[in-house]
Amino acid sequence: MVDEIISIGDYVLTGGEIPAMVVTDAIVRLLPGVLEKEEATNLESFSEKLLEYPQYTRPEEYRGWNVPEVLLSGNHQEIEKWRKQMALKKTKKVRPDLL
Repeated sequence: MVDEIISIGDYVLTGGEIPAMVVTDAIVRLLPGVLEKEEATNLESFSEKLLEYPQYTRPEEYRGWNVPEVLLSGNHQEIEKWRKQMALKKTKKVRPDLL
């Protein structure tokens, strides 16, 4: 008897073990104390019905890809504005159904 159906995507797997791990991880990471920084879940994909903005790290240039200047500027208002723009752009491209 099934009382709820959960989908982790549009594909078929050989068994239920991997989907069970995916669902368990998605739920457990939201419990207090599981993540080192609890605020980490506040600004990730789906927290505001948008996919998460791109993430950058050091070095500032890698194989011809550069960290956007705004992220190096130290201007927190402009950085936040950029993050929101990039999240919207990514969501429109990859998951327009969320908008």
